[in-house]
Amino acid sequence: MTITFEKPVQRVSEGAVDAVIAELHKSFGNRCVTSQAVRDQHAHTLTWTAPQPPDAVVYPQNADEVASIVKLCAAHKVPMIPFGVGTSLEGHVNAPQGGISIDTSMMKRVIAVHESDLDVVIEPGITRKELNEHLRSYGLFFPIDPGADATLGGMVATRASGTNAVRYGTMRDNVIALEVVLPNGDLVKTASRARKTSAGYDLTRLFIGSEGTLGVITKITLKLYGLPEAVSAATCTFPSIRAACDATIMTIQTGLPVARIELLDALMVKAINIHSKLSLPEAPMLLLEFHGTEAGVAEQATRFGEIAAEFGGGDFRWATRPEERSKLWQARHDSYWASVALRPGTKGVSTDVCVPISRLADCVEETQADLASTGFIGTIVGHVGDGNFHMLILIDPAKPEEYLGSFKIKKAS
Repeated sequence: MTITFEKPVQRVSEGAVDAVIAELHKSFGNRCVTSQAVRDQHAHTLTWTAPQPPDAVVYPQNADEVASIVKLCAAHKVPMIPFGVGTSLEGHVNAPQGGISIDTSMMKRVIAVHESDLDVVIEPGITRKELNEHLRSYGLFFPIDPGADATLGGMVATRASGTNAVRYGTMRDNVIALEVVLPNGDLVKTASRARKTSAGYDLTRLFIGSEGTLGVITKITLKLYGLPEAVSAATCTFPSIRAACDATIMTIQTGLPVARIELLDALMVKAINIHSKLSLPEAPMLLLEFHGTEAGVAEQATRFGEIAAEFGGGDFRWATRPEERSKLWQARHDSYWASVALRPGTKGVSTDVCVPISRLADCVEETQADLASTGFIGTIVGHVGDGNFHMLILIDPAKPEEYLGSFKIKKAS
């Protein structure tokens, strides 16, 4: 079948927008911005979708100010788009109907760190790196790592995952409670700091992944973890994508507590080598990381080596120094930029697939076959410990036949 595209959505009336912007200027002064440059920064997208800027950007400093913005927009039926730092690859922050971008970058407080309870209360505008820098002196960290230095509010709203999810879970597993401004301007608290409750609806999970459609997040309570005593990272090559996937499946099924296990196909490895100045073997590869005690990490690494050998894996390259691990994982996180550099002038159609772990190898192989049949160039990278992977298809935005063709998909048999 072929996906068709609907006509652009009708923009909201200029009169309503002008009235809202006038009131915002009165209340927020120079924290309400209408310059084209700032508006464009709040509508960028790395896909073939064209940027669609809001009519204004406003910078609240607390929950009460967010509520006042929401009430004003609701009264005039003007769209609102919550904004963190805009690290999304898929154009989530675009404003197809215009409206007001609510930028939370001035809401960055760490309200409280509860060491004994292993939780932290924060505002949504703080980024994951900023939070972990703050937590370092406590011997704690927040593990969810989607790659980009995203805000925690954005990570909650998009139910972010990442390279550590195989051990620590996703945002869904690590958010304890939220404070949210609803679309009518009311403020709701979804839960307390208690880890367990069976009373009432699980409103916290309702807002996680709602992408700003159900409310604006203004406060977050997160689970924390102790910094591991020892960390070791490695790369391991395999004779085929299936072999790498089968090794991953056995690793998960045997309960080996690997912290990260990422798949790269041969083309992705080549792209990373060029972009990040590395010299990794250009073959299907797993990137791994082990957390724990010195003895525990050594045992995990040995056991994984035994599993990998069963599927022809080998050529282990270890990175035990922090700077070596950082370089390796930064190269993994820069995979989008590495991929598009393979075909200059293109943009990526980002895909996201998740299947039961037992079907991972089948799905990756079939996906590669589908790509080969189209003639497109694409790379594969994925959080395969969760049965999740991404294919980035490179298209030329100046050639409509390419991006329309990239959406022609086979009917399931």
